[in-house]
Amino acid sequence: MGQVVQQATSPGGKALAGKAAVMAAAGNAAEIAQYLTFLLSGEMYAVGILNVKEIIEYGQLTEIPMMPAFIRGVINLRGAVVPVIDLAARFGGHQTESSRRTCIVIIELSNGDEHHDIGVVVDAVSEVLEVSGADIEPAPAFGAKIRADFIEGMGKIGGKFVIILDIQKVLSVEEIASLATVADRSAEAGTA
Repeated sequence: MGQVVQQATSPGGKALAGKAAVMAAAGNAAEIAQYLTFLLSGEMYAVGILNVKEIIEYGQLTEIPMMPAFIRGVINLRGAVVPVIDLAARFGGHQTESSRRTCIVIIELSNGDEHHDIGVVVDAVSEVLEVSGADIEPAPAFGAKIRADFIEGMGKIGGKFVIILDIQKVLSVEEIASLATVADRSAEAGTA
């Protein structure tokens, strides 16, 4: 098994030994991940960039009757029927009011061998940020406007916190099944 070769130092410049050296070396090698940040009801959220397939302009949404308020409808994305979720409504708030900057983020979710594309309505897309693991705090037990299990962590960016979503839980397996049913119903209605 390898040893830490690089000598770790404290902020004061003193050499660290033992467990402190290993912890410092691990902290320096913290993995950096990229996140797409977006605004939703005045709050900044982020999702892992690897889940994001594309970002499209809001529009051409076909509403499906008798669906929960957070399912806005479906869109035709190059011939594929993609269900669209309103995250603000999903988090228990009001539906997103569309504006010039409102857009749909297409997110690809994997469930075993199956892949599902789901559109997510957001107020505005901000930017792609690189965040190291050391700058991500655990989800708070209380105080957030959304369920704690939806939060993967709190990213510290420029002195402010960005809520990093656990998109697999926000759009859970059960929900994917209901979304697939919505897409199937829409496809059947389109062929009838």
